[in-house]
Amino acid sequence: MKINVDWQGDMEFLSSLPSGHSITLDASPDSGGHNKGPRPMEMLLTGLGGCTGIDIVMILDKMKQKIESFSMDIDGERAAEPPKRFTKIHITYKLKGKDLDEKKVERAIKLSEEKYCSARSSLNAEITSSYEIENI
Repeated sequence: MKINVDWQGDMEFLSSLPSGHSITLDASPDSGGHNKGPRPMEMLLTGLGGCTGIDIVMILDKMKQKIESFSMDIDGERAAEPPKRFTKIHITYKLKGKDLDEKKVERAIKLSEEKYCSARSSLNAEITSSYEIENI
């Protein structure tokens, strides 16, 4: 996967994604931004929610469980000192559906957490990163 992130001035960046979508990221005014888009750490939790949510919908569909509504509250606790990484993340899954089997819902969540959600696995991973500098 390759993403381009292009500085727009001040603290604003435009991220162009391989899916054809783009997202504006910005900092808060007290950090020099203009609040034109979400913060990067908000996007990190959003990605986690989308990843696990898609998994759960797919798994429950295969289990013949019909969802009427589904939302998540995601609470992320960050360290006080830089790099201010997430130290705790808690997800409250809110699902409604006629005849939803609680054991199957729990199984779908466990499968997402332990096997399928690449965003969640990436948060716990030892990630190898590298960089290069061009045009100086």
